[in-house]
Amino acid sequence: MLTPPPLIDSGRSGLPSSLTIDRLSKRYGAVLALDEVSIEIERGRFVTLLGPSGSGKTTLLMAIAGFVAPSSGAISLDGRPINHLPPERRDFGMVFQGYALFPHLTVAENVAFPLRVRRQPRTEIEASVRRALETVQLASLADRLPRQLSGGQQQRAALARALVFQPKLVLLDEPLSALDKNLRADLQVELKGLHERLGLTFVYVTHDQQEALSMSDEIAILRDGRLIQKGTPAQLYERPASRFVAGFLGRSNFVSGTVEQVSAHSFTYRCGTFALHQSGSETPPYAGTPVLVTVRPEKIRILAGLQDDSACNKVVGRVTAFSYLGGLYHLLVDVEHIGRLTVDAPTSRHVPVVGEAIALGWDEDASVLVSDE
Repeated sequence: MLTPPPLIDSGRSGLPSSLTIDRLSKRYGAVLALDEVSIEIERGRFVTLLGPSGSGKTTLLMAIAGFVAPSSGAISLDGRPINHLPPERRDFGMVFQGYALFPHLTVAENVAFPLRVRRQPRTEIEASVRRALETVQLASLADRLPRQLSGGQQQRAALARALVFQPKLVLLDEPLSALDKNLRADLQVELKGLHERLGLTFVYVTHDQQEALSMSDEIAILRDGRLIQKGTPAQLYERPASRFVAGFLGRSNFVSGTVEQVSAHSFTYRCGTFALHQSGSETPPYAGTPVLVTVRPEKIRILAGLQDDSACNKVVGRVTAFSYLGGLYHLLVDVEHIGRLTVDAPTSRHVPVVGEAIALGWDEDASVLVSDE
C-alpha cells in the first residue's frame, strides 16, 4: 500500500505545539474534578491521559479544548496563555467518542466543514479535503453519508475532519471505545502510525490500560482529579511509584514486610519466615519501618524444586489455580505470610498441579518499592 502524502506542512502553521498545564483546578460546586494538575506536553508527542471513571481525564481534555472553564490555573500553548480563548480560536483538532459527524453531509462535506467555517477559498478547501481523505485512506468514500460507513470508517472521517485545517494540537476523547476488539486493535496501529507520520502533538484520553501502553510516548495517570504519575509506558510499568499505579497499569503482586538491613541502594526486609532483598532504591527506608514492594507476574519464575536456592528472593507456596496459555503457565500460588501471588512463567517440562508445593523466585531488582496509596 502506498503511503499517503503528509497532510501537515512542517514549514507553516501546521508545526506541532507544546502545551503547558499549570496547577489547573476545576470545581463543580463541592466536587473538585481537577486538583491543581500540572503537566508539560512536549512538541510532537503522543500523550495519553489515563485513569478510571471520575479521575478527571475528560474534564482536563475539555479544559484544554476550551469547552470547560477552569476554576484556577493556566493553560499555555508555546508559552502563550490560552485560557481566555474560546474553542474555535484555539485551532485544536478534536475527535469525540461518538465521532459527531453531520448525518446529512457526505464524508467530504463533513471534512470540509471546519474550512468553510474559516471561509477558505473553494479551491483550497477541495485540495485540503482531498489530502486529508488520502491521509486516512478514505478518498474512495468521499461521497458517502456517515450511515453508509462502518465504525472504523466513521472514525477515520472524524480524524480527517480534525486534521484538515492543520491544527496546532489534536485532542482525542476515547475515539476507539465504540469499536469491536479486533477493529480497535487495527486502528490503534493506524492511529499511532499516522501520528508518527504527521509529527503533530496528540493528547489522547482512554481508560484502557493496554491501549495507553501500546500507543503512547508518555502516559499521565490521573486519580480523583490529581496527577498521580507521568512517564513513558516502560517507566510507569517497570517503575510505578504507588500501589495504585502498579495495580491500575497491568497486573501486579504486592508484598508487605519490615526492613531489617539497609545499604547504599538496597535493603533486606522480612515477611514472616522469608528474608527478601530489594535493590534500586535511591533512598532506602530505615531499618524497622514497614515497606510495600510490587513485583509483576512475569518477573517471578518457578524454581527447579523446593531446595533450589538459585534465586535472590525465594518463597515457597501452594498452587491454588493453574492455566496453560500456550507459551505460559498462569498460576495462583498461596504463600504463608505474603498471601496470594500471581505468576506468569514460561512453560516447562514440569506441569504444575493444583495443591502442589512450589518454590518461586525473583531477582532483587525485579521488584519495586512503592507507596501504599
